[in-house]
Amino acid sequence: MIKNAIFFTVFLVSICGWADITFRGNSLCYASEGLYEARLDEGLSNTEAYLYLLIQKARENKGHARELLESARRYSPDLPAVYFELARQSFSLSTEGIFEGIDYVRQGLDAYKRNFWWEFNLAGQLCISLLISVVLSLLIVAAIRFSMEQQLLSHDIMEDKRKGLFLLALLLLSLLGFLAFLAGALLLIGLYLRQEDRVLVYMVFLFLLLSPLMIRGADIFSVPPSPELRAIVAVNEGQDNRYALAVLKAGEDFPSSFSYALALKREGDPMEAVQIYKKLLARSANPLVLTNLGNAYYALKDVEMAKQSYMSAVGMKPLPATLYNLSQVYRETLDFAKGDEYFLEAAKLDNEAVSRFVSLAGKSPNRFVVDETLPLSDFWAYARGGGRILVLPFILAAGMIPAFSLLSKRIKVRAHRCKRCGAIFCSKCSRNLIWGEMCPRCYTFLIKVEELDSRERIASILSVYQIQTRRRRTVKILSHAVPGIGQIYSGRVLTGLFLLWLFLFPLTVLVMNWYPFAGLSPFTQGWLEPPAILFIGLAYLFSIVHMRRGISRGWL
Repeated sequence: MIKNAIFFTVFLVSICGWADITFRGNSLCYASEGLYEARLDEGLSNTEAYLYLLIQKARENKGHARELLESARRYSPDLPAVYFELARQSFSLSTEGIFEGIDYVRQGLDAYKRNFWWEFNLAGQLCISLLISVVLSLLIVAAIRFSMEQQLLSHDIMEDKRKGLFLLALLLLSLLGFLAFLAGALLLIGLYLRQEDRVLVYMVFLFLLLSPLMIRGADIFSVPPSPELRAIVAVNEGQDNRYALAVLKAGEDFPSSFSYALALKREGDPMEAVQIYKKLLARSANPLVLTNLGNAYYALKDVEMAKQSYMSAVGMKPLPATLYNLSQVYRETLDFAKGDEYFLEAAKLDNEAVSRFVSLAGKSPNRFVVDETLPLSDFWAYARGGGRILVLPFILAAGMIPAFSLLSKRIKVRAHRCKRCGAIFCSKCSRNLIWGEMCPRCYTFLIKVEELDSRERIASILSVYQIQTRRRRTVKILSHAVPGIGQIYSGRVLTGLFLLWLFLFPLTVLVMNWYPFAGLSPFTQGWLEPPAILFIGLAYLFSIVHMRRGISRGWL
């Protein structure tokens, strides 16, 4: 099989190289046309390797780019890359160029529904980017706020030694994993946050609750796809048959058996395909299997059995391909009235699909009737497999939610940080009235003016002014460095977390876009880059404006 693959690759490269040498003016060499027709006779409608070469040639030859790309779209109509390249080549600042570019992008996005690996790649990028960006955002929040709140916690522990059990609990949670430690740290931080920012803690618990599902999803994309999955996708998406014959022969599950039988029929062994389809029907009736069974009978020139299979499939669920196949076999037996009737029914169900069937029609059994293929949902089910989901995060989240709610209500005496000078105090260690989030000293300087010397009061005001000036300068620098950091530092944690994530998620998407999953495509999801850059810019702009307005309102 490896030798066959190497031979096919060398042969394809040689053909493409010769086509390049014999390229004249505005036309491609007809050698590639022969290869295209030969693959259609084998039931293969996508020639991705040649398409990627054509895209590369279009980038090098601007004068004939559109013609090359239109040829590429014909050879592989289900590959999003060609539509995105057409959008890039056709886009201009004119009204026509803008709408034409947008339409090609729309067609490229629609092609994801027909190409599993591109959809797999996109889902993997978004899933892992989401997981990484959320964890990074929470980690940054924990690092910034814990460095500030640990002083408050230390003050509380000095006033009440029993609160030292919080640190012991955090140490024990660290033994259960990183996410458990992170949730525990944010639980402690949440005790000192503003009431509206404590929503953050419940969000962390929800994330911990869902983390097993998210990690399980990330595992699907981080592990290389199995040869069986590659073979199933290749044969169903019309890319290769021989690989499926080598890999799926011993497969007993439905996707493997269905795909193996499909490859057998396309490669000239419809008799064995019939036996496999009958075994699948013995397990469960399926219109896809019945349609392909009819195609196998047609390849054996048993038209009557083919009609019976098609009619059984239509009785279960009318599909465009089944009705089209019925129209074809009835026309071949000169019953044109019936043939036209079924053709019109197929067109009513999906006119675009029927137009595609007609454009690929030929004398070969693989082109005269149309094979049914597995939907993308079956590929996803095969890729997911039956992996285990961890139970421990569920238990931890279920225990932490009531624990935090109880602690928030029961702990009345907590340390505070003075809004003016930053000093730490609590109602237990100070008998003076706590007012306006100020420590007793600042309260005295501002309220009990008659008890102070004027020089001492002025010196205190200048000292506070210098402290606040330094804090504002620090916050401005932080807000310009990374969106959301300034808000987190100044105590607007929930807003800061949202802005930070809005920055980190598209940034992670950009980084992940340079390393496509599965390694099946030399092209990345380029269309993701403009919206990602836009969101990064919006995060920066909104963070700076929001922070400046906050400073003017007296946050610090």
